[in-house]
This record gives sequence, structure tokens and C-alpha cells, in this order.
Amino acid sequence: MTKVLTDARSIRIKGRSFLAVMLSPDLPIDDWLIRLDDLAARSAGFFLGRPVVLDLTDLQIDRPQLKDLIAELAKRNVSIMGIEGARPSILGSGMPPALKGGRSVSDIEVQAKEPADPPGKQAVAETRPAMQSIVIREPVRSGQSVIFPEGDVTVIGSVASGAEVIAGGSVHIYGALRGRAMAGSIGNASARIFCRKLEAELVAIDGIYKMAEDMAPNLRGQAVQLWLEDDAIMAEKLI
Repeated sequence: MTKVLTDARSIRIKGRSFLAVMLSPDLPIDDWLIRLDDLAARSAGFFLGRPVVLDLTDLQIDRPQLKDLIAELAKRNVSIMGIEGARPSILGSGMPPALKGGRSVSDIEVQAKEPADPPGKQAVAETRPAMQSIVIREPVRSGQSVIFPEGDVTVIGSVASGAEVIAGGSVHIYGALRGRAMAGSIGNASARIFCRKLEAELVAIDGIYKMAEDMAPNLRGQAVQLWLEDDAIMAEKLI
């Protein structure tokens, strides 16, 4: 006996876009992984829960090398959601899917730490380029990410739980900070975080981070600024 389906309700399929970080390894892979570890050490939480695409364009590696690379990234809690630019012959079962057609945004170039000056050598003052800034004129909703390594980020609104703002400079939030805010994300110890109402899940400055449970109870719900002092995040109420 054949069962006839009479329910005419449609199946709802939605399209949704996500902002992903694209990693572009270069050879030798071992040296590139050392530089990646340096970035992770200076920018705590940068890859935490973030979709990552592996760009293999013009990278001459074979399938075993690709498997080893994915395994090394997994050890670092970097979860690869897809691979772009790979030759079909090096992809296989159990690997992330091949992707194409992604829209590029500005690259993040992170320089490795310079070695310390030898004794007797005069230090030369470092000149930083002028920082840029962007203004987000709407709330940052749960699941959304704002990433701007070139400078400051100002949000005219709140940052919801499960959302994040990552800036190369300072972060200014003219509303409640309930998600995550990371300032000085690629190396800037002078960056600060300002918010109208502190209810953050996590804050970080120049790779130093503080979780919600580590924050002083009297600062919760208050207008606060946070800065870095002696490798510790300091905070005070804004008057």
C-alpha cells in the first residue's frame, strides 16, 4: 500500500552569509605555523569560535601535507570550514569542502615580533601609521562579528551576547556591551575599551583578556573604560 503525502507545506530554505577569516599559508609550513602561534599568543581569542577558510591558491602541497596542516590547525583550535584555491586532486573525504566565489575584504598582515636589540645598540623609536576608524550605526546582533584591524571601532548601539567587536585600535560602544570586545587585536598595548554599560562576556586588549566572572561586580551595568597596565586589564567607571 502506497502512502500519499497530502501536506503541502513547503520546506523553508534560507540563505545566510557569515564573515570568515581567511588564512593563507606559505612555505615552509613549519615556519608559517610558528608565526601563527605568535599571533595567537598576542591576540587571545582571535580564532575562538570563528569560521576560518584555508586559502591554498598557488601553494604547492600534496594531500598528505594538507592533512597534516589541517591536523596542526585543529591542535590550535582553528576549525577550518572550507578550502579555497586547492587543486581537486589533493582534496578527499573527511576534509573540509572546497569553496569558491568569496568576496575579499582588506587583508590582515601581522608582523612577527622583532628580536631584541643586542647590547650596546641604540634603539630606534618605532613610528606607527595613523590609525583609521569606522562607525557602526546600528546594534551588533548575536552571531555577528565586526573585525577592523586597521584602527578604532565605534558602535552607536549595543553589542549583543554572542556578538563580537575586534579592533586594531580602541573600541567605543555607546550602549550595552554584552558580547565580546577585543581592542589592540594585532598588537597595540595603548588601545582602550569604552562602553556605556558593561555586561561583557569577554574583553581583551593586546592579547590580554578578562572573562565575565573575573570582572569586579561593582562595574557590572556601569559606564566603564578599560585599559592595559603591566600586562593586566584595569577598569574604572566613567563619570
